[in-house]
Amino acid sequence: MTRDERADMTETQTEPLTEELLERLLASSSPEAYLDQAPTDDRSLSDYLMDLIDAHGVRRADVVRRSAVNSTFVYQIFAGERQVGRDNAIKIAFGIGCTLRETQRLLRHAGLSELWCKNRRDAIIIHCIDQGLSLPECDDELFRLGEPTLVRREG
Repeated sequence: MTRDERADMTETQTEPLTEELLERLLASSSPEAYLDQAPTDDRSLSDYLMDLIDAHGVRRADVVRRSAVNSTFVYQIFAGERQVGRDNAIKIAFGIGCTLRETQRLLRHAGLSELWCKNRRDAIIIHCIDQGLSLPECDDELFRLGEPTLVRREG
């Protein structure tokens, strides 16, 4: 069982899978019929981030330190004042200690493309998240395999 599967066992028991929700939507007679019976997730990115740090028992200062993202920028993202780019969103996910499922949801809440296993760089990042590696360890793997790192290297 992967780290993601263990972490999401209780969540999976209470929350239907996206595929199941899509089947319900397509079988519905109207959008209203679906919306009346299906859960939707209308949280903002900042609300989702706050839920994540609460669930993981970390502070924003911890996220700043572990994500290698400018502290002012992180606080603005958490406050909903700034949009986040894909690499910074992934770095913040590492800073929080997100599972793969949480990282994918974070990217969706930010309006960004999810990590895709058919993309070489994304596949490496997915593997690192699944194995519970830190951001520096992920960057080492990306560098070792000839892919751009998440944290830009000087020189």
